[in-house]
Amino acid sequence: MDLALAKPEVRGFYDKPTGAIQYVVTDPATRRCAIIDPILDFDEKSGATGTKSADALLDFVGENGLKPEWILDTHPHADHFSAAHYLKRKTGARTAIGNRIVDVQNLWKAIYNWPDFPADGSQWDRLFREGETFRIGSLPVHVLFSPGHTLASITYVAGDAAFVHDTLFMPDSGTARADFPGGSAARLWRSIQDILALPDETRVFVGHDYQAGGREPLWESTVGLQKAKNIHLVAAHSEAEFVALREARDRTLPMPRLILHALQVNMNGGRLPEPEANGRRYLKFPLDAL
Repeated sequence: MDLALAKPEVRGFYDKPTGAIQYVVTDPATRRCAIIDPILDFDEKSGATGTKSADALLDFVGENGLKPEWILDTHPHADHFSAAHYLKRKTGARTAIGNRIVDVQNLWKAIYNWPDFPADGSQWDRLFREGETFRIGSLPVHVLFSPGHTLASITYVAGDAAFVHDTLFMPDSGTARADFPGGSAARLWRSIQDILALPDETRVFVGHDYQAGGREPLWESTVGLQKAKNIHLVAAHSEAEFVALREARDRTLPMPRLILHALQVNMNGGRLPEPEANGRRYLKFPLDAL
């Protein structure tokens, strides 16, 4: 099957508390599917966790007779917990992420002072390399290495659909921040150029939408629309201009409210901390770390 000709079915699930979108991507020929960037619910005020968001994905899969083959993360998220481990237990599907996750693990194990943490990517069933191709049913999926937002960010190009998560936003919202530990505005620019080199008709599915101007949530555009209308790419015509724009914008942004909560879960494949002797789980929260 030709990558350019394959057209998966895509269903997005918008999470209002985080502005994030979860995806179910289906091969219409086989009804096999992948779940991309699923969310485990977390309320930092009460410490409560939940599976309502992830269970909505399972309901959709069951109601439509789909068979999950993959639970895919685009990167270790800073604003929500990953439900990858939960969904693997529920479905038996394999989990995967880009192989540069080990760089993120090594960086953050030092921040959390976890010398014994296994920073080898073994928390996932498969680590994808740059340029690798795998399949969802009969649908070919190509892996683009897309760092800049994080050291480990990747884009999944499934037929005519590219899942770019925190690289590009909708055209009226621009591009992702690049000021997290290990981030780079220059590298983000180069990753965006790789995505924009895809055919103009390629559907672009973003990982967040913050409802610019108060509009309804949106998460699908095209490469052509991104080239023509993305507010950061229209304003910056070179890497140097983009880096200046991006770094100036990033200096005005607060850290995500869940970054220190989420990274310790997400660098561990979505696993919550093990219960302690009293049966409760505890997050570790480093002070003055960022």
